[in-house]
Amino acid sequence: MKQSIIPEEKVVEEVNKAIVEGLDIKEGSVAPDSSLIRDLGAESLDFLDINYRLEQTFGIKLARHSILEHMEEMFGEESAIDENGRLTEKAAAMLRRRFGDGGASLEPGMDIDEVPAIVTVRSIVDGVLHVLDSLPDKCTSCGASAWTPEDGSRIKCGSCGEYAVFTNGDDLVREWLQEMQEEEKIF
Repeated sequence: MKQSIIPEEKVVEEVNKAIVEGLDIKEGSVAPDSSLIRDLGAESLDFLDINYRLEQTFGIKLARHSILEHMEEMFGEESAIDENGRLTEKAAAMLRRRFGDGGASLEPGMDIDEVPAIVTVRSIVDGVLHVLDSLPDKCTSCGASAWTPEDGSRIKCGSCGEYAVFTNGDDLVREWLQEMQEEEKIF
């Protein structure tokens, strides 16, 4: 279900805030197409910090593993990364599909170490929205359909007061890969 309780503008605002605070950079230096690594200087531990900040803000669990890791787990070793540490054709196609225009530079044979540079502010916003869109129709505690925003970034039941429980990011990535497999017959 595409939720409309937390507007995309609020998600963008909170992602920008988490990046500014997590990377200790100036507020004006963050743009939607900024690569966290190339443009903003993020390192691998910074991604964990940014994710943690967003999880606390929205009451969600973002994906802990990359699409490539999930591909290897679901479709077998070397389905995403070949023996030389390079993207397979299938992995490049899946990442381009997932990242849209942001993944245009992804090519089969690309070194796996180059892939994290495609993560942009926009792709993080999309990841948060994807989890928020897993909002159930009804409260899992009382069964009411009375979702309401709290502080603009958390969703709770207006009937019983319990916070919404969302599908976690890793499960959503696996679901998406399964859909792509069935739709595209890639694997």
